[in-house]
Amino acid sequence: MASPEHLGSPEWRGPGSQGSAVTNQEVVTDPEVWRPGPDEHAGAGGSPCPNSSMTTRELQEYWRGEKCYWKHVKLLFEIASARIEERHVSKFVMYQIVVIQTGSFDSNKAILERRYSDFETLQKNLLKAFPEEIEDIVFPKKHLLGNFTEEMISERKLAFKEYLGLLYSIRCVRRSRQFIDFLTRPELREAFGCLRAGQYAKALDILLRVVPLQEKLTAHCPLLQVPALCAVLLCHRDLERPLEAFAAGERALQCLHARESHRYYAPLLDAMIGLAYALGKDFVVLQERLEESQLQKPSSLTLKELTVREYLS
Repeated sequence: MASPEHLGSPEWRGPGSQGSAVTNQEVVTDPEVWRPGPDEHAGAGGSPCPNSSMTTRELQEYWRGEKCYWKHVKLLFEIASARIEERHVSKFVMYQIVVIQTGSFDSNKAILERRYSDFETLQKNLLKAFPEEIEDIVFPKKHLLGNFTEEMISERKLAFKEYLGLLYSIRCVRRSRQFIDFLTRPELREAFGCLRAGQYAKALDILLRVVPLQEKLTAHCPLLQVPALCAVLLCHRDLERPLEAFAAGERALQCLHARESHRYYAPLLDAMIGLAYALGKDFVVLQERLEESQLQKPSSLTLKELTVREYLS
């Protein structure tokens, strides 16, 4: 699956398509939902491959799990604080964004920082992709003077809180590459950079903070979570935490479901077999799934070789 930075379309489409067995109306008809490309699932529309050996019960469980991913997660955005930062000749205000899931206790609230120019870039990108949808949303104007006064900073804190809330209320916007990248890409780029540099503890620390937010933002398309979950697996494995690595791999396999032709499927299974062997777990089923997958689409890359290529730009 192409990571978010490689998706050229401003709108993503979901795993249901015409001819699919999915009965969820939103999955079938929603044009703003992300839809996997032809190499990202085993059968048309993201459904299991027609030649799959899944039993009727397994198919029912598959679609039940598929529908669960489509339950809309409601998020609340707060601008908790702001600070003035000076770097060499530049001076700017850094706004702290707190993202919380509403309706239940959220032990994984996300905390990130963005500056005015980051918000401005988001606005420009969204105007290109969704000019009609966001034409009535007011963006805080840039001022030549007074940007660092307490009054202006407080005003912008409230404005950015309202701005993010309004964007999130528009379904095609909250599911867009632009919006999700704004909230997750800087942290994911840093984490994958640390992974490439062999700084596994630092990479894992960042990933464990950003992955819960990515999961909430991409519940409509679990496939987008696979690279980050595989990165978590690799960090735990190289830090000699096989049990935690195996748990991350199980989550990634759950996101992949029955998509045997997905480029992460075989490398992930191969890594999981090694972990299962080290943990004394039964790996026969994993081995059989890998052999079946390799017959359909051979893969020569290891999971690490594949994962470190993400978020290079």
